[in-house]
Amino acid sequence: MPKFKLVAALIFFIFFLNGALSAENVRYVIDGDTFILQNNQRVRMIGINAPETSHHRYGKKGQPFGNQARERLRKFIEGKDVTLKDGRELFDRYGRRLAYVYLPDGTFVNREMVREGYAETYRKFPFEYKNEFLEFEQAAKQEKSGMWSGKPASWSAEFAGYLAALFGFEK
Repeated sequence: MPKFKLVAALIFFIFFLNGALSAENVRYVIDGDTFILQNNQRVRMIGINAPETSHHRYGKKGQPFGNQARERLRKFIEGKDVTLKDGRELFDRYGRRLAYVYLPDGTFVNREMVREGYAETYRKFPFEYKNEFLEFEQAAKQEKSGMWSGKPASWSAEFAGYLAALFGFEK
């Protein structure tokens, strides 16, 4: 009987690791902290909060630097394979998978979005890298990187983003 329990525990552990760390292909980036995998699963990046983009379908106006954050995340991951590492919670209240995102070269995308000033540290809930992210956010603010530059996005870029979203021409 103890041998059976050991085998069962080993099988459970293998399945747990497979779910906790898995490579996936990114189909589409929604905004600076959310994207869709090839299997249509929505993923929300743990520990970051990027400015919102316009959602004209729902009557939501975007925030300054929302389009820039989305474009930066697109350059990082859209159409590429990423490794997702689960956190304490597997899903948020909207049914999105919560994950830390890594590129094949080891780049920690969540951290890079904060470091480059395209996202801020998510403060509402505790997470593994919170102190590190707060330090990177402070450095981005001091360096006036990304959304901390104080320069508003150009009206032409914002208008182009609005038209693209309105007519479904987003990349």
